[in-house]
Amino acid sequence: MLRSFTKICVNLASRWLPDSFVLVAILTIIVFLAVLGFTDQAPLGIVQNWGNGAWSLLAFSMQMALVLVLGQTLASARVVSNFLQKLASIPKNYFSAIVMVTLMGLLANLINWGFGLVISAIFAKEIAKKVRGVDYRLLIAAAYSGFVVWHAGLSGSIPLTLASGGDALAKSTAGILKEGIPSSMTIFSSFNLIMIALIVLILPFLLAAIHPTKEDTLEIDKRLLEREAVDLELIDHKQDKSLAVYLENSFLITLSLSILGFSYLFYHFSKGGDLSLNIINMIFLFLGILLHKKPISYIKAIHEATKNASGILLQFPFYAGIIGMMVGSSGGVSLAGMLSNFFISISSSETFALFTFWSAGFVNIFVPSGGGQWAVQAPIMIPAGLELGISPAITSMAIAWGDAWTNMIQPFWALPALAIAGLGAKDIMGYCIVTLLFVGLVLSLGFLFLI
Repeated sequence: MLRSFTKICVNLASRWLPDSFVLVAILTIIVFLAVLGFTDQAPLGIVQNWGNGAWSLLAFSMQMALVLVLGQTLASARVVSNFLQKLASIPKNYFSAIVMVTLMGLLANLINWGFGLVISAIFAKEIAKKVRGVDYRLLIAAAYSGFVVWHAGLSGSIPLTLASGGDALAKSTAGILKEGIPSSMTIFSSFNLIMIALIVLILPFLLAAIHPTKEDTLEIDKRLLEREAVDLELIDHKQDKSLAVYLENSFLITLSLSILGFSYLFYHFSKGGDLSLNIINMIFLFLGILLHKKPISYIKAIHEATKNASGILLQFPFYAGIIGMMVGSSGGVSLAGMLSNFFISISSSETFALFTFWSAGFVNIFVPSGGGQWAVQAPIMIPAGLELGISPAITSMAIAWGDAWTNMIQPFWALPALAIAGLGAKDIMGYCIVTLLFVGLVLSLGFLFLI
């Protein structure tokens, strides 16, 4: 029954879900019309909000592009590639392959979402090369499904914002919170750990159980996954002994750069620095340079990986524009604010956390940014929760989980994984619906009964 339901979802997604860029174009039009119809904003004002927001994610877009490019380049280094190949040799059938990839994605995203997005997709590709009879679409969907827990893990931006305290926290919560809330009340709270445990223990086996039958399995040709190795040892240095060629193949240059980079990283962590997206990229950068050994090898690997960043560069400005329209207002309440207020109006002290989670999940479809969603919902939901006797820690985690939950049907965050896999959103979203429904059930029950 579950497999039949999944097959229907996969068929619907493959037939009706357009390319990710077409989808963001449709979302842009929908949000424009919704803002026009439900708020008092004039068309020109909405256009201005879109334009003002379009370039608000430039820094983040570059970070995400680098996560993809530097992560792939690191994985292409021979020592890393060999390690992943050995690890990918462990599963012997499609069931164990799906379980292992899902676990990898969940655990890696709990550590750091940027690391988790890249390493799980790369690992899934390696398994596709080794295991026969595994559906490639489900394999990549399983890798991406691990992203559903990122906001409840060590790199979750909302619980980290709460823990940091200060003026930024006070401003984002309409002055309600002036002191930080420790992670023991958010990430390491009993209700959060129980929900994570249920997802980690059940989801891998659930996704393995929905693997399509043999006749419906899409097993990709392994030759299409093999990268063209750049073997610089084939260069005949006897024919070209120029200084340029010597420098391009000099390990001394690689070693000097690596010492510089790792010295900074050591200093950063020795002073208590966190594992931010910039630090993840720096680790990928200098570890990749070191493991490729020769500068020219790293240059060519970067060139190859950069081809896959086109989706991020094209689509992120449009998502930023959507966020601009959702949060923009002309002195009144924004569309995102109206949605939050609606859920507040139908909430009680028993259902507030649940409806906060649902509202965050709905808003996330149009505002797929943890920071952007927090800026919209925190000033509305936290004061409302306090009036009903709900702790700000619980309200904040409901927003955080909602923001992560509907990423399973929002291709914004899937773009790096899709680029690595060479697939489109329609190829994996049918399977991701199963993750969406299961995780939604676990979290809904959790926010209703565990708090």
